[in-house]
Amino acid sequence: MASFASQTFLIIFSLFSPFFITINGEFSIQSIVTSTKRMEKMTHLHFYFHDTISGKHPTAMQIIKPHNRSAGVSFGITFMADDPLTEKPESSSKLVGRAQGIYALASQHDVGLLMVMNFAFFEGTYNGSALSILGRNEIFHHVREMPVVGGTGIFRFARGYALAKTVWSNQKGDAIVEYNVSVVHY
Repeated sequence: MASFASQTFLIIFSLFSPFFITINGEFSIQSIVTSTKRMEKMTHLHFYFHDTISGKHPTAMQIIKPHNRSAGVSFGITFMADDPLTEKPESSSKLVGRAQGIYALASQHDVGLLMVMNFAFFEGTYNGSALSILGRNEIFHHVREMPVVGGTGIFRFARGYALAKTVWSNQKGDAIVEYNVSVVHY
């Protein structure tokens, strides 16, 4: 048990310190932060996601096939992706990042994907930063909205949404998807 004098010192010291930590025994760590609130920024990003599951150099591949596959139901099919993100819809356009993660057919009644994806950027101000998407993607809807649940680097503590719109697809499952992403971050 700390003495009254040491408790008073800790309280007074924490008032004038931007960051101070006290340790309460073996079980817990208590942090006292008295810093000024940082200004939040709003960032809008626009890029194209190129998902290729066919051909000699696919950027996404099926990793799980369901055992009991009823006719017409694709529930449970899961893909791992490392898809390029470009400035424009053409595959030859400037590469700005990669979409890395998993998407799976998570609905037994329609085509709804569960997206667990990181958009890792390596261009300009966003080099080394990433945004994390976790949500439902109803791919046959004209525009889909998915939540941005976090980020790293310049996007630390990010929150926001991503709007996805398919601009091209084929019967093999390849697609180019336009993304408009709005995030708030520090």
